[in-house]
Amino acid sequence: VQLQAFGGGSVQAGGSLRLACVASGSLFSRGITVSRYPVAWYRQAPGKQRELTASITTGDTTIYADSVKGRFTISRDNARNTIWLQMNSLQPEDTAVYYCNVRVTYTNYWGQGTLVTVSS
Repeated sequence: VQLQAFGGGSVQAGGSLRLACVASGSLFSRGITVSRYPVAWYRQAPGKQRELTASITTGDTTIYADSVKGRFTISRDNARNTIWLQMNSLQPEDTAVYYCNVRVTYTNYWGQGTLVTVSS
């Protein structure tokens, strides 16, 4: 499983960004889609531990960290094996490296991370 993240960048407070994570590899080439597995976005701010930001279960239940509820939306495009994170009303405290995650059975796969910088 390979995960490649896109969409990071610099934005002013109050702005929006949309992150994408494309899943590929032999597993997905056999017709299996990301809908079969729990997927998530994590983030790691400078000097802090990586934290769960948003996730979707296999039953399509979405879960958000309290700090992003009402501002971020996680979704997935099963046909494109892509996981999205729409981020609105960004604040400086959202500055972090964002990582996508797919859990296949007992193994966690991670994207390379994409940097989001929010200036005040």
